[in-house]
Amino acid sequence: MKKSALVTGVSGQDGAYLSRLLLEKGYTVYGLLQRSTRYAFANLDYLGVTADVDFVDGDLTDEASLINAVCRTRPDEIYNLAAQSFVGTSWDQPILTTEINAVGTMKLLEAAKRHAPQAKFYQASTSEMFGNCHQDGLQTEETPFHPRSPYAISKLCAYWIVNNYRESYGMFCVNGILFNHESPIRGKEFVTRKISHNVAKIKLGLSERFGLGNLDSTRDWGFAGDYVEAMFLIMHQDVPENFIVSTGETHSIRDFLTVAFNHVGIPDWEKHVYVDPAFKRPAELFSLKGSSRKAQEKLKWTPKVKFEELVRMMVDADLERLRNTNKVNR
Repeated sequence: MKKSALVTGVSGQDGAYLSRLLLEKGYTVYGLLQRSTRYAFANLDYLGVTADVDFVDGDLTDEASLINAVCRTRPDEIYNLAAQSFVGTSWDQPILTTEINAVGTMKLLEAAKRHAPQAKFYQASTSEMFGNCHQDGLQTEETPFHPRSPYAISKLCAYWIVNNYRESYGMFCVNGILFNHESPIRGKEFVTRKISHNVAKIKLGLSERFGLGNLDSTRDWGFAGDYVEAMFLIMHQDVPENFIVSTGETHSIRDFLTVAFNHVGIPDWEKHVYVDPAFKRPAELFSLKGSSRKAQEKLKWTPKVKFEELVRMMVDADLERLRNTNKVNR
């Protein structure tokens, strides 16, 4: 019998890649979207799956809409990827961030518990929950949490809510603690896409300089296409467990800039980048590096796309977009 999945945040980076993966595996995919006059299908269009996803109106802040979505779709699996996911915005809108990321998760779990108790539930957790805590230089599933932003706090609340529903009601609820993962369809507000987009503009003579925050921050960056495969594997274990998904490697913003500019033949990137205090966080998170040993051993998952390949992929995609845009505007 054909399985079905309800994906919140379907129009985002992870939602688009996950939808493609599930469709390839023969699923019926229902994508939860906020009602608006103009839906944002750019990411789904980029991956060529828009026409194959069945869209359902809903909002994580509206419990009735979530109940309606679950009752209408009766999913075998629920992937909760929707979030107010930009860390910088969470300081300006901490209450809204918490309403969506924490309370919204509980509302969706309640809808599942009452109307689709057989459904497996995946929660998109984040490495930001760890803050600057680490053990032997690595964050593991046992590392204590110390969130450094309203976003991370809201996600940590959701993490414990999911654990509580698993332990209290026997539901198949899991957290995927994903470290930073990027792609050509990452939002431009995120530093990696901001870099790839602006490097492409500079290469094409459309810009000269752009500003960033802390250039010395280091992150564990992987490819979103690899990470949604881990999500699927986490949901198909016999026993529901939480897993870290990461590469185990760290690179700084400077490293990202170096690879991106070198790829377009501009080695002296310092001439084109300046530090803008407006982008610095009130509480800085300096380094994240995850150990995916548990995922490698139990899920047999390893990342395929390396850091340098990821950066080049993103720059090439932005170059192509800008060239096509210029052709249309001529």
